[in-house]
Amino acid sequence: MATEENSAGVEVTTDGVAERANRLAKLEAFKAAGVHPYPARFDKQMDLKDARELPEEAPVKTAGRIMLFRQMGSITFAHLQDFSGRMQVIFKKDTLGADLYKLITKNHDLGDYVGVEGTIFTTKTGEKSVLVREWTFLGKAILPPPDKFHGLKDREMLYRQRYLDLMANEETRKRFAFRSDFLRGIREFYWQEGFVEVETSTLMHQATGAAARPYHTHNNALDIDVVLRISLELPLKELVVGGFEKVFEMGKAFRNEGHDPSHLPEHTHLEHYAAYWSFEENIRFTERLFDYLFTRLNLPRQMMIKDREGNEHLVDWSTPWPRESYVELIKRDSGIDVMSYSDADVLRAELRARGIEFDGMKSMGLTTLIDNLYKKVSRPKIMRPTVLVQYPKVLQPLARTSDADAQLVDQFQVVVNGWEIVKAYSELVDPLDQRERFVGQAAARSQGDEEAMEVDEGYLVAMEHGMPPISGWGLGVDRVLALLTGQDNVRDVVLFPLMRPDHS
Repeated sequence: MATEENSAGVEVTTDGVAERANRLAKLEAFKAAGVHPYPARFDKQMDLKDARELPEEAPVKTAGRIMLFRQMGSITFAHLQDFSGRMQVIFKKDTLGADLYKLITKNHDLGDYVGVEGTIFTTKTGEKSVLVREWTFLGKAILPPPDKFHGLKDREMLYRQRYLDLMANEETRKRFAFRSDFLRGIREFYWQEGFVEVETSTLMHQATGAAARPYHTHNNALDIDVVLRISLELPLKELVVGGFEKVFEMGKAFRNEGHDPSHLPEHTHLEHYAAYWSFEENIRFTERLFDYLFTRLNLPRQMMIKDREGNEHLVDWSTPWPRESYVELIKRDSGIDVMSYSDADVLRAELRARGIEFDGMKSMGLTTLIDNLYKKVSRPKIMRPTVLVQYPKVLQPLARTSDADAQLVDQFQVVVNGWEIVKAYSELVDPLDQRERFVGQAAARSQGDEEAMEVDEGYLVAMEHGMPPISGWGLGVDRVLALLTGQDNVRDVVLFPLMRPDHS
């Protein structure tokens, strides 16, 4: 069913099929009157927000979608909407002429696009409006927009037909405008810091750079199997081998895993690599980046964020952020010292003895067991931005071994509201050590751990050509945007999240 206002401004319910047929008849009426229903262009000289700022009697030429259309005899009030907002326009019979006025009022529907030219004036009720002197038909809506009084609330439809969400909900338009400003701010900061933006391949021979299950596909021209990248990491580090000293990339990564409020199979990832840095420089870089973004986007340092149970917490983004030891955090929350375990079966038995269970635990290797233990007992409790340091070496096969403790790596993560938003470390640049770790990962993979990495011979060859000290860094763009815009699901900051086909 569809809803719309009739000529008296009263909302009426119409059958969807009849509604479409009625609109098609109006389209034919415009054509019969010699009006082109879908013109090539219109000289829109300003958006509606700027038009509202014009003084009385100023000339204006603008355009938008009709979101309200109310006829009252010889005068008709309409609200036009564009991405900047809404503005009232007024059609008068004595201004446009009887024939054109009749054509407009009898054949326009909610959702149609029009261009108007006229002058600014303020109505008796104090609303800034455009008195229309010239009218241009710009596009017929054969289907009606969502219910304008109640907005579009069906979350399934919000994701499947984002254009309806954007059309109906101003908050959604503002959220995605914020996303654009956020991405622009990130690039500006990188440029100020002397980084070069690059683009690397999405199709790869191996899924490397992270612990995740990839998507597999086939290239017909080369007759080879390839995977969609799960990380941007290794090609970017190869660029450092080639001479780039500060490089970043923002692009899509793909992980063939489950959906939940903080995970999507296709997500926007940001990574950078800086020669001669350690992970300590990257901690300071991260705090400077967020300070810059909060200032540039005029965001409050303290904001309310909902946890997984829907409870609101006041989260303070002020820097410097507190630090926590990853190993000590798990020990405090579970009583288990993960540094004491080198065998997956022994740790698995200890977890079960303590009543700790999670999906897929039976086939996990040591690395994945420790990671999932942390996600089970510790990560959900972290609310304010916290820097986790001191990670077991087994967890990160691409990170540099700590000089202070050979069982640890120089790595950190930033966690907010139980979501990991940043992961970074001092890179392992020793090719012999790297080969040993790859072999260990491959052994875990052969025993059923699908998230363990494979040996990447091409990357090892690049490493053997020599690497300087490097620190790399990755940020989950969608997660950060969800937190900063008050969303509890990353799908609400992605324009077109992946959905099952609609067979209804």
